[in-house]
Amino acid sequence: MPIFQTLLCELNVHMGKEKIQGLAKRADMFAPGKDPDYTFLFPENTRAAGAWMAHLKEMPPGIRAGIHAVVHHALKTEPPTQVTFAWAPGYDYEFTVWQAPDTKTTKGGITILVKSRYPRDTHPLDATDTRATAS
Repeated sequence: MPIFQTLLCELNVHMGKEKIQGLAKRADMFAPGKDPDYTFLFPENTRAAGAWMAHLKEMPPGIRAGIHAVVHHALKTEPPTQVTFAWAPGYDYEFTVWQAPDTKTTKGGITILVKSRYPRDTHPLDATDTRATAS
């Protein structure tokens, strides 16, 4: 899944210290119920962003809404809270979030780990998968 790793690394740049203020101005793009347009990550290669957006639409709605809610919240805090994204292969969709709180000496941050099958790797129980058998 190199394309997603590349895209999430770029998203991490935008959610990091140097660029998060600019993205925070567009926080409503991540409001719950909206489908964010990630083409801002690769204006010269919208195919990469399109692949990520298509993959997000395949995720269960609760996971997709959870990601949007965490990002939206992080961008609306004052100052915005940095978010680190990671993807790992998984059997089913998973969404893990943890947050290091702010302290007197350092700003905390949020980490979002998304696990999923590879986009073309169909789930064994998918009704459209001819390899699946009824028992």
